[in-house]
Amino acid sequence: MSATSTGLIAILRGLSPREAPAVGRALYRAGIRMLEVPLNSPDPLESISRLRGDLPDDAHVGAGTVLTSTQVAEVAEAGGQLIVSPNTNHEVIMATVSRGLASYPGVATPSEAFAALDAGATALKIFPSETVGIAGMKAWSSVLPAGTALLPVGGVDDQTLIAWLEAGAAGAGIGSWLYKPGRAVEEIAARAASLMTVWHAHTGS
Repeated sequence: MSATSTGLIAILRGLSPREAPAVGRALYRAGIRMLEVPLNSPDPLESISRLRGDLPDDAHVGAGTVLTSTQVAEVAEAGGQLIVSPNTNHEVIMATVSRGLASYPGVATPSEAFAALDAGATALKIFPSETVGIAGMKAWSSVLPAGTALLPVGGVDDQTLIAWLEAGAAGAGIGSWLYKPGRAVEEIAARAASLMTVWHAHTGS
């Protein structure tokens, strides 16, 4: 994780280009520095482009649900800096790394975790995190290379985040609890602030 990253990724599924700047600014002001626009959102590349152009340099913007190397190229051309996938795909990971982008592939087994690291993954997205569970993540941590960043995704909110961080997670991806299309920007900001309170209490930063 970069020095400017909180380790928390805002998953903005369904975000539209029109609302992207306001949502991005609210999350940034709350302290979240990593924003993911899944590619099954409306006009996701335009949203990524607007977020990247609107936010300060220490914000990291990218795409989720990235399934092909062609999509990696499209995200890079839109200004994206991170690639998040629901699965482990060697071609996607290597295409991401070759472009200098951060790679966050989804893994659900130790074999997938090792394969993703071998392909050059930056960090591992534990997905679905409810299936792997905290006990599963702890077991993985005992065999994965020291320093491997593990980020649970799925069902994470300001309450469940605490247990994941205490168990050694490097952060988490937070989706519908944080953002849904049509949710007021003020509510998104309040939820982001609650997440950051948990993060600061755990990390002391």
